[in-house]
Amino acid sequence: MKSISSVSITAILPIIVLLAGCDRSPGDDAFEAEGEGVDAPIARIEVVQDEMHGETITDPYRWLEDWSSEEVKAWSDGQNAYARHILAGLPERPQVHARIAEILSSAQSVIYYGVQLLDDDSLLAFKQDPDKQQDILVHLDADANPATARVLIDPNKIDSSHSTTIDWYRASADGTLVAVSMSSGGSESGDIHVFETGTGQQVDTVVERVNGGTAGGDLAWFPDSSGYYYTRYPRQGERPDSDLFFYQQVWQHTLGAPGDEDEYVLGEDFPRIAASRLSVDAGSGRLLVWTQDGDSSRFEIHLRQADGSWVQFSRFGDGLVQAAFGPDDSLYVLEHGDTPRGRILRMDAANPDIADAIEVVPEGDGAIAHNFYYRYSPNIVVTNDRIYVVYQNGGPNELVAHSLDGDRLESPQQAAVSAIYGLTAAGNSDLVFATESYVSMPQWFRYRVSDSITVQLGISSESPVDYSDVEVVREFATSKDGTRVPVNILMPRGARKDGSNAIVVTGYGGYGLSISPGLSMSRHILFEHGVLFAQANLRGGGEYGEEWHLQGNLTNKQNVFDDFAAVISHLVAEGYADPERVAIVGGSNGGLLMGATVTQNPGLAAAVVSHVGIYDMLRVELDPNGEFNVPEFGTVRDRGQFEAMYAYSPYHNIKDGVDYPPILLPTGANDPRVSPAHSRKFTARLQSAQGGDGVVLLRTSSETGHGGGTPLDEVIELISDQYAFIFHHLGVPLDTP
Repeated sequence: MKSISSVSITAILPIIVLLAGCDRSPGDDAFEAEGEGVDAPIARIEVVQDEMHGETITDPYRWLEDWSSEEVKAWSDGQNAYARHILAGLPERPQVHARIAEILSSAQSVIYYGVQLLDDDSLLAFKQDPDKQQDILVHLDADANPATARVLIDPNKIDSSHSTTIDWYRASADGTLVAVSMSSGGSESGDIHVFETGTGQQVDTVVERVNGGTAGGDLAWFPDSSGYYYTRYPRQGERPDSDLFFYQQVWQHTLGAPGDEDEYVLGEDFPRIAASRLSVDAGSGRLLVWTQDGDSSRFEIHLRQADGSWVQFSRFGDGLVQAAFGPDDSLYVLEHGDTPRGRILRMDAANPDIADAIEVVPEGDGAIAHNFYYRYSPNIVVTNDRIYVVYQNGGPNELVAHSLDGDRLESPQQAAVSAIYGLTAAGNSDLVFATESYVSMPQWFRYRVSDSITVQLGISSESPVDYSDVEVVREFATSKDGTRVPVNILMPRGARKDGSNAIVVTGYGGYGLSISPGLSMSRHILFEHGVLFAQANLRGGGEYGEEWHLQGNLTNKQNVFDDFAAVISHLVAEGYADPERVAIVGGSNGGLLMGATVTQNPGLAAAVVSHVGIYDMLRVELDPNGEFNVPEFGTVRDRGQFEAMYAYSPYHNIKDGVDYPPILLPTGANDPRVSPAHSRKFTARLQSAQGGDGVVLLRTSSETGHGGGTPLDEVIELISDQYAFIFHHLGVPLDTP
């Protein structure tokens, strides 16, 4: 269910209460819309009961989970038509849409990311091009001058419907070939296609079912570029249909050979919810298989030696969470056992044994997080004579250089309160990396050790909007249990803390993911109309290390919601916001945050936008990919975890007759990470329970998923809907007709 953008997750008495609390009987056909001509269909009530740990759980809308039902599709289509009608009729939308389209279609909105350097010092990168619906893969010369960019793979030409997207790519060891995972419709179900770097021509056979929605996928080339190792999901007929996106294994493919001759490498004994990342040491040919136990912080690491023998030097839960190859047959390992903020150890790659490991970088004030979820942004890069490490400092990052023995060295220049990512070894001791802040677009640099200078590269981005009119303030709210929670506040220069401002507040708090500073081009529309923005670094994330994560997962999940409520209360108490003009926005796990905030504290927000959220915590593990989320949320099979989830589950904590704020619930019909059924059930229950005037809108995109691979035009439409909805319900004045 995790989702990080680069630029997503049952007594008779209760039955009586549910029926008596409905504003309309199940026989009513529709809610009356806020306009003429379109109504929202009422969801009929068909109560299902489950017995869990002595509790009788009632579910009035279980039938909405069945997407194969024509009745469900018709209800969803009716809700979608109603939502689109209401959104299109908002008087703010034309102006908002025009501005969002202007910003995101500007020639200046180009962004380069996912950089990989080749042996000749040229590089490959994704290009977010405003003239393209889908991002493209380009090749640039060594000077990284955009003028030299040559389009290597353009999915817009491969698929005129703009449904196909590049999930990820890996260049071969010699740089002559690039393997690309491509999927369609937001499914993230990707197959491998191989292209020549020089010509862009596709070669070799297509290898199917390498990438998936939750476990993802990976590939690592042989040192001689004659083939590659890859992650493989079961093919049709190999396992039951319910298991086709589980049981990921490692296989190998030789170029020129038919796919049915590919060979099994590893993974028969992996858990059902295993997910693996692969890397090969170019010098020795060793293969490193880094495997995660679902969406957890538990990893095991296997190493295949050049002679084909295997060594497993890390097991789930032993505290070793990541490894990287270093010079002189070494392995550098990130350890989180007794050091929750992380330390780095060195092992002998020929005989890796934790008992013989040497500490080279001890635990410090900043946290070193694993980068399993960040394919193009390693947090540890080892060169011939140094170790570059990205530290988390409560959200902002710091890039530090160490010697191979751990001594701190002079480090690259970097901006304060910023994110550091995209680390790529650039020969000898040099490093290419990117930095970004709340007011600065991605800037790419090459750090040249020989003369200790940090040189900006031409692929740095220039924002189409001027953020010099925005200031950033970082403060701390005090949560219910006394924990200090960081909140980053962006405000138009000159804005007064007089308690009159409208504000948009967001957060995430899950999976150990750190929410770092980043500029949103479209967000500037808030500041243009005097609206403030705040982003909270909640527990459940990794901003202060694994301990911060564990304080917000499993039976501690309520801390995340308490943190967010405390942040909103702090913003109001300190005069940043009018308590009647607060909007909250989140997605995926952040959608769960929105749902829990609305049901626990319905008066905290005047408007809510909750993208691709998860709301039924007692059924989530039964979703097609739900088992992956058990390490983060827990399972109803465990009484303690059940009680915690039931206590905060948004769907189960909706109360009849409560005045809930207006809520917009965007989802994608093809979402492989969070079942859209969560949004359908949450919508039906909220509409039934609503005791006030707050509208509940279910906006479903039929051709998208969790967010990745969404065409630019749909991105513009969705963002326009979001901001028009927020401006309308916060009473932000615009020049409307």
